[in-house]
Amino acid sequence: MDALSGNLPALWDGLIVTLQLTLLAFAGASVAGILVATARVSPVPVLRAAGTVYVETLQNIPLLVLLILAVFGLPEIGVQAGLFTTAVVVIALYQAAYIAEALRSGINSVPAGQGEAARALGLGFTGSLRHVVLPQSLGTVVQPLGNIFIMLTMNTSLAAAVGVVELTAAANRVNLIEAQPIPIFVGAGVAYMLLSSLVGFVTGVLERRLAVHR
Repeated sequence: MDALSGNLPALWDGLIVTLQLTLLAFAGASVAGILVATARVSPVPVLRAAGTVYVETLQNIPLLVLLILAVFGLPEIGVQAGLFTTAVVVIALYQAAYIAEALRSGINSVPAGQGEAARALGLGFTGSLRHVVLPQSLGTVVQPLGNIFIMLTMNTSLAAAVGVVELTAAANRVNLIEAQPIPIFVGAGVAYMLLSSLVGFVTGVLERRLAVHR
């Protein structure tokens, strides 16, 4: 345990980077996911096709491959960005595909009559989606979004493979010095578990509060 307790500052710094990666990537993924979900349910065929291609492409390429391509490939075409920024953008774009599908399932759960009523009142597609359909769908997608948030948190560990010193990378660095992997990585695993448990608790509370009773 001395190897763990004696290196808490380094592990804490890694945890902070993990939290920053998670929150920034989830924020970006949420914005992109809303746009993709809107395209997926749009009455415009071109937008639906573009949304489908985005989702199917991103969900069928491993995140690690995307990170490596972005970090080592983008500089070759003149696109320069820091490792942290690149990791945030790639993770956000990747997770946006999953958020879009969660939102689309929530939108589809809203009775068609709600959208028809909104259009009868003069709201267009965007207005009915924003003011009528999306608010009603939130109660059904809170838990799926919470699961995606947990998934994203776990996926931030892949950023270690491209040089971002988050919690997993920090634990590995400490282990290279101390050569005691069990307490070090168990400690890192407990940190991830606590983050996931907190997210699960919060989403459970939100789901109950936002539940729509029809």
